[in-house]
Amino acid sequence: MPKFYARRRLGFLAAFTGLIASAGLLNGPAASAALPTPVSAATARTYLASLTVAAENRTGYDRDLFPHWITQSGTCNTRETVLKRDGTNVVTDSSCAATSGSWYSPYDGATWSAASDLDIDHLVPLAEAWDSGAGSWTTARRQAFANDLTRPQLLAVTDNVNQSKGDQDPATWMPSRTAYRCTYVRAWVQVKYYYDLSVDSAEKSALQGYLANC
Repeated sequence: MPKFYARRRLGFLAAFTGLIASAGLLNGPAASAALPTPVSAATARTYLASLTVAAENRTGYDRDLFPHWITQSGTCNTRETVLKRDGTNVVTDSSCAATSGSWYSPYDGATWSAASDLDIDHLVPLAEAWDSGAGSWTTARRQAFANDLTRPQLLAVTDNVNQSKGDQDPATWMPSRTAYRCTYVRAWVQVKYYYDLSVDSAEKSALQGYLANC
């Protein structure tokens, strides 16, 4: 085959492969990558080693102490902003509510076409944050934590999966989709490190185990 045609063929194959990958056929749905990219596993291991290990204390916890789903821009609150970020072809009405779209839940691999089937998960749950040091924060800091779009802390996932997770940490709950677990623990450690939250001993051991396989 002449070199010119060989180069054209290779170029076509590369472009075609790239198109398939961008469509999510090789790497999974693009929406699963909407979470802000967590730190690397190596950095997460370094962060984890520096976290204070302490017993948890839930005394005084109330979810309302973490004002959440605040207005982000225009008529859009935090939930609506994450739904638009994490979905594909999301259409919203004048009040910013999602009326159609497609959402892929990276925890369980399910795809949904109704926003009502999704919860916005606080990857590090509000109660877990309270247990780990947020009880001493100002309301403003708790609000920032509960609506943090910059760190890998908020993610649209299947509602009943989020409800089954509740306020559990990685010692007792992990995404059923094993391909996402490395991302999950890297994000968990990054959020705890950024907010200077502690870990309990079982939580730290679980995180160490998962990070060792990342």
